[in-house]
Amino acid sequence: MSKNIRTEAVDKLFEAILSLENKEECYLFFEDVCTINELLSLSQRFEVAKMLRERKTYLEIAEKTGASTATISRVNRSLNYGNDGYEMVFNRLKES
Repeated sequence: MSKNIRTEAVDKLFEAILSLENKEECYLFFEDVCTINELLSLSQRFEVAKMLRERKTYLEIAEKTGASTATISRVNRSLNYGNDGYEMVFNRLKES
C-alpha cells in the first residue's frame, strides 16, 4: 500500500531544497516548511541511522536520541532494505 512519492509537487519541493546554498538558508527554509517537531523527527532519524551504522545497540540509541524502538526499527529497515539513500549521504559526508 505504498504511495507514489514521485509527483510534480515533490519534484518542485526537491528543486527548492537543491537551490539552498548553505546551512543558514536550510534553517530559514525548513523552519518555514516544517513544524519544529517534524524537523526534530527528521534529525532524530538521521542520528539513529548514523548510530545504527556504528553498530550501537537499540538501547544505546534510544537513550542518546530519545527515539522509540519502533522508530529505530523503521530506520534499521530502511538501512537494510531501503533505497540506499542514507548510505549515499553518509558516504558523501565522509568524503567532505
